Amino acid sequence: MTMYLEDFEVGQRFSSSGRTVTEADLTFFNMLSGDWNPIHADAVFAAQTRFGERIVAGAFGIALLTGFMHQMGIFDRSAVGMLSLDDWQFRLPITVGCTLSLHMTITQVHQGSSARTGRLGRHLQLVDEKGRVIQEGNSPLLILRRPG
Repeated sequence: MTMYLEDFEVGQRFSSSGRTVTEADLTFFNMLSGDWNPIHADAVFAAQTRFGERIVAGAFGIALLTGFMHQMGIFDRSAVGMLSLDDWQFRLPITVGCTLSLHMTITQVHQGSSARTGRLGRHLQLVDEKGRVIQEGNSPLLILRRPG
């Protein structure tokens, strides 16, 4: 299932399976990050905000999309490293009970000068069960060329 630089073409799209965000996700991410902002941790406070409920920290979405990419299996043995997150936008909040998935579109396949690696441009969208884009941006990847 692993794909290498030569296996990609501009315009290719990949989608992950869905995952429903749980109360445990909210709590564990607050614990891991140390972000106990009342919008994440205080149901009474959050009920008075424009969201009407607690929201999960936006960084959780970024962490989740890296897991989605791993589950797809296409970068298992070929990814060298994520180079950046560019123009990242938090469009809508993540809430407990929503089901998220990743849509990834290949935007660039750059051979470069290295015999070992190249650069893959990717547009990433974290999408909810209603098809709404929750987060999106670009994340180039340093990726191995096919061995041999």
